[in-house]
Amino acid sequence: MPVEFLTDAQAATYAAYDGAPSRTELERFFFLDDADRELIEGKRRSHNRLGFAAQLTTARYLGVFLGDPTDVPPEVVDYLAEQLGIADASALKAYGERENTRLAHVRELRKVLEYTEFAEAEAELRVWVDARAWTTGEGPKALFDAAVGWLRGRRVLLPGVTTLARLVASVREAANQRLWDSLYGLLSTGQRAVLDSLLTVPPGARVSELDRLRRGPVRISGPQMKWALERAAEMDAFGMGELDVSGIPPRRLAELSRYGVDGKASTLRRHGDSRRLATLLATAVYLTSRAVDDALDLLEVLVATKLLARAERETAKQKLKTLPRMERAGIRLATAFRVVFDTTSEQVDTESGEISPPEVATLTAMWERIEEVVPREELAAAIAALFELAPPIDSDADEAWRTMLVTRFPTVRPFLALLVQVVDFGATPEGLPVLTALKSLPDLMGRKKVGPEEIDTSLLVGSWRRLVLNAPHMEAGTVDWKAYVFCVLESFHRLLRRREVFAKNSSKWGDPRAKLLDGEAWEQVRPTVLASLNLPGEAGEHLAARAALLDGTYREVAGRVPANSQIVFDDDGRLHFAALQPESEPASLLDLRKAVEAMMPRVDLPEVLLEVFSWTGADQAFTSITGGEARLKDLHVTVAALLVAHGCNVGYTPVIGGIDELKYGRLSHVDQTYLRLATYRAANATLIEHQASIGLAQVWGGGLVASVDGMRFVVPVPSVYARPNPKYFGRRGGATWLNMINDQAAGLGGKVVAGTPRDSLYVLDVLYDRDGGKRPETIVTDTASYSDIVFGLLTLAGFA
Repeated sequence: MPVEFLTDAQAATYAAYDGAPSRTELERFFFLDDADRELIEGKRRSHNRLGFAAQLTTARYLGVFLGDPTDVPPEVVDYLAEQLGIADASALKAYGERENTRLAHVRELRKVLEYTEFAEAEAELRVWVDARAWTTGEGPKALFDAAVGWLRGRRVLLPGVTTLARLVASVREAANQRLWDSLYGLLSTGQRAVLDSLLTVPPGARVSELDRLRRGPVRISGPQMKWALERAAEMDAFGMGELDVSGIPPRRLAELSRYGVDGKASTLRRHGDSRRLATLLATAVYLTSRAVDDALDLLEVLVATKLLARAERETAKQKLKTLPRMERAGIRLATAFRVVFDTTSEQVDTESGEISPPEVATLTAMWERIEEVVPREELAAAIAALFELAPPIDSDADEAWRTMLVTRFPTVRPFLALLVQVVDFGATPEGLPVLTALKSLPDLMGRKKVGPEEIDTSLLVGSWRRLVLNAPHMEAGTVDWKAYVFCVLESFHRLLRRREVFAKNSSKWGDPRAKLLDGEAWEQVRPTVLASLNLPGEAGEHLAARAALLDGTYREVAGRVPANSQIVFDDDGRLHFAALQPESEPASLLDLRKAVEAMMPRVDLPEVLLEVFSWTGADQAFTSITGGEARLKDLHVTVAALLVAHGCNVGYTPVIGGIDELKYGRLSHVDQTYLRLATYRAANATLIEHQASIGLAQVWGGGLVASVDGMRFVVPVPSVYARPNPKYFGRRGGATWLNMINDQAAGLGGKVVAGTPRDSLYVLDVLYDRDGGKRPETIVTDTASYSDIVFGLLTLAGFA
């Protein structure tokens, strides 16, 4: 093949049947509607009707008219013959006997179905491929498949495979070069030298500056927070974040930066000037915002777990320790007051209604009765204990742990001033008072006396007002500025999570509205964006079509509700599904399961991996980070051992063996040189492609339906990448792995996120960052991945 990205097998299946279509594809492309039948019924003989139907549906499915119309899978012929009522499907053989009949049918179908020649649509296709390559950065095979889909959707007859492959390759290469040149042109001579210096190893160091800067924080502590902010300040000092890269699609920047972050400095140095410096610029821009993201991620988990949560836990522990004293003091006081009520209140006879005077008439007599059950000294001690242990009567439930929180000031002292200096914060009107107070905190720190006029007292809600303004250890007319610091930090933490306060130089913690295009900026990129998303020029046309589809779907579902006994509505109008009851397994299924289990060999996990490698060649995806050919014999053995070590989290020791392929030195070398994110993704893409070629997987589906769901995992050590959630992780932190699986049981991609956020916040990331396979058209999720906004975004992006 003159174009390298298509294998011979892929080229052979272009515009041709690659085995039998799946049941889903048969129903989608080969179903004959009323209009189809009207065309077909005009043909006199059964073989002509069947041949014409085969030509019609093949053009719809493949985008071409077959030179040999009988070269159709038997499953297709049988499906068409059944619809046409033709008992003998072999009649199709007679269709090819008269060439003139076939040509006449082709001319008729071209006219009726309004198919156009490729030459007439080539210019438009180039514009579309260029827009898609520029905005998405998809690989050549994905662009090639998308171009085929574009041609079929517009009823353009497919050209030769070489013609289309060369078009895609040339347009994609031009888009890549334009990307590199655009970024390269933004740099001055001095900035180019600064970026190239990132690839050097300073004297006495073991890694390049790029390697050092791309390592983020791991531990959760005040000193680590200070280091993270210093790293953010160092990245900001390069000045790359100030360059205007708004004209570059964010996804292309992200892909370039991913290559720069994952790649080795020696590999980056081998590229030409434009590509090398464009990659370094994208990496520097990414690391500038990523360093701020890392710092604020660490701040969020530090405040949530090491400050707020710890203060609450320690307060709860102290309350438990004082509970016995509180109980003893409380029961003594309760006993005494019971005597007071019993002896000083009028007594009413419930039968006669007669009212008797109180049992005691003087205070002295009342005390005598009290001291009979609780001595006065014990009662005084109980009252003193309650005043000591219980909060003031005008306090709130948070005062105890907030008091404890103030004692944690040494944790925030190292980084507080640096936080407002390094991070460029902004705020909405609601968050502006808190941001203003945050920026004023460094001026208050360390002073002996701070007056109430120097702080924003409107922020002192609940028990913070007492702790700040009326602290017992402070002089009159002064405030406890340490308590004020934590009052502001608590509000800041809450508003930062709601993005009422945001970081302008951050991606994750930035203003959600900042990247919305409007006015001239939108008009400049509008044609490219609309072309890449296959959207019409006017929003009304798209919205009307979506509204009609949604309305029809709602009506269809609503029409089935009355007859569905599994659906009920509560008094609030909410819909509920009854729990599905499991069906009993038939004896034949049990026998089949036993038979299959008996045939399955008992093998070790490494043997399974080696067997899969032999089937798929996925081990060939693990290439050296240097870019050269592998110079190790039996590399697949070492790779399999490392996959077991990492996948089972057991380390090297269990897989070390006596042969050269399993010795520690080689395992360590291959781990550092061959196993990385890029090679994992490439290996998974090979597995996805091989899975799609299995007949059973094709019966399951065509790869166009996918599901996204999350799995929770406990992170057993303190980490900035873990978040607490007692429901899933107990007293530890954890993370969520979002995984996308298609209807052929292939994992297309995934994403690890800290804690248990709503899946809907990340489902688009997973969909657009898949490792391989067909682009799903229909996405199935549970309610955790659904929101109206995500539904609208998926619709705009072409998903159903």
